[in-house]
Amino acid sequence: MKLTELKSNMEKTIEATQRSFNTIRTGRASTSLLDRVMVDYYGSETPLQSLANISVPDSTTITIQPYDKGSMAQIERAISMSDIGLTPNNDGQKIRLIIPALTKDRRKELVKVASKLAEEGKVALRNIRRDAVDAVRKQEKSSEISEDESRDMQDQIQKVTDEYTKKIDALLAVKEKDITTV
Repeated sequence: MKLTELKSNMEKTIEATQRSFNTIRTGRASTSLLDRVMVDYYGSETPLQSLANISVPDSTTITIQPYDKGSMAQIERAISMSDIGLTPNNDGQKIRLIIPALTKDRRKELVKVASKLAEEGKVALRNIRRDAVDAVRKQEKSSEISEDESRDMQDQIQKVTDEYTKKIDALLAVKEKDITTV
């Protein structure tokens, strides 16, 4: 495995971790809260974004305006059944989600969720590292590279892994600050 390929895979893990962080609510309205909401639309699971226009008119409200008015009930049901913990308000034209202020306990829970997501990202990085190290060891066993080259490559792989682990820690610190800021 080449270092560029390793970095590319690790970069994808960082992006996935960032997307996961975006789905955690911070007390401010954000359309990314609805990224994982899937609606049962005519028998198939469809992402909410492809069924409606989602906007944030102010810091505590998300409005959802379906392209097809007949899908209002399915969208409401999908939001109610999702893990975002918000109750949809339907006025016949739009669905409104009011983002309540977070309590101190809820903020602590969300920090734990963010930490768990960061740890999942770090596990993914370690899996990528393990695969890369295994590939280097195979090359060494088949005598494609020397023992010294193998050790040097493994050291480089570890340095890259440490670098990307720090990036996840930095993302987590930003998210924790975002969650705990009132």
